[in-house]
Amino acid sequence: MMYCEGTERKIIHIDMDAFYASVEQRDNPELRGKPIAVGYAEERGVVAAASYEARRYGVRSAMASTKAKRMCPQLIFVHGRMEVYHEVSRQIHEIFHEYTDIIEPLSLDEAFLDVTENKPGILLAVDIAKEIKQKIRNELNLVASAGISYNKFLAKIASDYRKPDGLCTIHPDQAMDFIARLPIESFWGVGPVTAKKMHSLGIHNGEQLRACSQAMLLREFGKVGALYYDCARGIDLRPVEAVRIRKSIGCEHTLEKDISQRSSVIIELYHAAVELVGRLEHNDFKGNTLTLKIKFHDFSQITRSITQSKELITLDVILPLAKQLLKEVDYEHHPIRLIGLSVSNPREDTGEKGVWEQLSFEFSDWK
Repeated sequence: MMYCEGTERKIIHIDMDAFYASVEQRDNPELRGKPIAVGYAEERGVVAAASYEARRYGVRSAMASTKAKRMCPQLIFVHGRMEVYHEVSRQIHEIFHEYTDIIEPLSLDEAFLDVTENKPGILLAVDIAKEIKQKIRNELNLVASAGISYNKFLAKIASDYRKPDGLCTIHPDQAMDFIARLPIESFWGVGPVTAKKMHSLGIHNGEQLRACSQAMLLREFGKVGALYYDCARGIDLRPVEAVRIRKSIGCEHTLEKDISQRSSVIIELYHAAVELVGRLEHNDFKGNTLTLKIKFHDFSQITRSITQSKELITLDVILPLAKQLLKEVDYEHHPIRLIGLSVSNPREDTGEKGVWEQLSFEFSDWK
């Protein structure tokens, strides 16, 4: 049996089930038990969150509202209330702090907790997770799922394993068998494009991934291959960090109509760059990498990035780079629906940790 360094740690991942939608159903009894979507029903609207009743029809977050309504004609749209969600998230974190102060939030509705040494002195992490779930239910009338393991990678997977209202523990002596059965799509950082490449290489699950050499994975996937190699072996030594360093600042503009004319695209790119510069100044953020995100009319998307030795903080620097990146995008035959710009890669941020941070966003598609 394989045991990995760090297996003495006790990590919990808490993930609120259909958070925004559940808050709306909690606060409005007329919505309970009905398929609802938080977002806008207009033609250009997008679903921000869907209740489990809506998910049964295939409605998912980031789906176009028009498509969601076709899939579920009785879908009820509710405008989001971010101030309420922030307040509920604060209340959830108050519960977390009853057990530990080593809390790493990933978003308003999920966080890692290191309970290796916890305030009540509870021996088993699963007992802490049960108490947290029960307190969230009793005090906030909401439902959470919890995953427990010896590292963040496995705890995150465990929390999604039995949703909704899930509770799953992956013990060190079970980890290798558990990972072997995982579909490759469940691995950290494996999105649709990477999964397709994995399949072409004959890699469909954790067992097949574990059979790959590190050299082969590095050759096929670059430095991210080292992370796939570690994950297949249950290795993730990242600590739960109570204070997370901001990795990027960005903005996105969903356009009123799809555009493909160069002059129109340049105008929209300019507006995005102006907003980005304002956000950089407001947050006093300085980075060296500019990323352009383009979402096309069919909801496919691409990103293009460029890294400079100088910090990217002013419009006269950022806009020419954005235009340079745009030249790599073929939008003449693929009208653009959304334009996004972001600055990342702070100079003091180096090493593999940055790769983990980037890959963590893949999990937003799991909910």
